[in-house]
Amino acid sequence: MDPVSTYDLIYIFAFCLGGLGFAVGPFIVVYLLSPRRLRESAGKNGQFVECGMVPIGDAWIRYSALYYLYALVFVAFAVDVLYLIPVALVYNRLPQYPVRDFVEVVIFIGILSLVLVYAAKKGIFEWKRR
Repeated sequence: MDPVSTYDLIYIFAFCLGGLGFAVGPFIVVYLLSPRRLRESAGKNGQFVECGMVPIGDAWIRYSALYYLYALVFVAFAVDVLYLIPVALVYNRLPQYPVRDFVEVVIFIGILSLVLVYAAKKGIFEWKRR
């Protein structure tokens, strides 16, 4: 077993210092670049600003539950695509069982399409105006 050399310790220290810089650096940059004065014009000190525009109305509006279901379906499919990418990369590397692998991928995508059918039956994709 080789003893740890001085160069190894320098590399470890440099990586730790770099990690600390990436963790603390954004806070320092935001502190240095943030505006120093408040919105004192027209008595709007406590009002939040989005993109430099004055907000219109109240921020507390009610969203339909269908919006959240639609978002959950999107997140589910985004995560499932992350599972399909490694399968596509390794698909032809092991040619012993190509039919079995193809059937497994078809079953996986079939289950995903059942989720779409279920969501369509529940009316998630129909946006109704009030």
